[in-house]
Amino acid sequence: MEQLKGSKKVHIAHQWVPLSKISPNLTQAVVASEDNLFLIHSGFDFDQIELAQQEAEKGRRLRGASTISQQTAKNVFLLPARSWIRKGLEAYFTVLIELVWGKERIMEVYLNSIEMGDGIFGAQAVAKVHFQTTADKLTVPEAALIAASLPNPKEYNSANPSAYLLRRQAQIISLMPKMMPIDFDNPPKKEKKK
Repeated sequence: MEQLKGSKKVHIAHQWVPLSKISPNLTQAVVASEDNLFLIHSGFDFDQIELAQQEAEKGRRLRGASTISQQTAKNVFLLPARSWIRKGLEAYFTVLIELVWGKERIMEVYLNSIEMGDGIFGAQAVAKVHFQTTADKLTVPEAALIAASLPNPKEYNSANPSAYLLRRQAQIISLMPKMMPIDFDNPPKKEKKK
């Protein structure tokens, strides 16, 4: 955590709320931004993993291919250190939570555990600290800003968005209505490849 590196006082904001108390706007924005196949895949998006690997082999900038399930497994069960052992454990926990928890619980844990700003963890905390509201009242623009900041919430502050973050917010807002509504009780069926 960046706060530990400096001499400033450490502050952590976090308050767990059930998924029913988190705006569907945030769920939709996060899926649009982070993992649009979340309801369909079994924890891994192999097409994105392969694409990221091909880009790395060509010398392009490294990018993540982790799904929401993988990020949840990492955030809840593992330390942030990067290693092949941690990646193996992440895969193990990803399979486990997909089998035991299911998509709705994974989303609830993800939205309550992910860092959304320096020392700000979860939807309720970011709603209060950045937008002076509660997680259930997050609007589409607020939700899209939060989702846009997730790759690096310490660099991209949803309360004080940069021009880049505003462009990313607009992209997410345009994607959200094109997606199927998120319905954990009736998830879409995965189409079989021909």
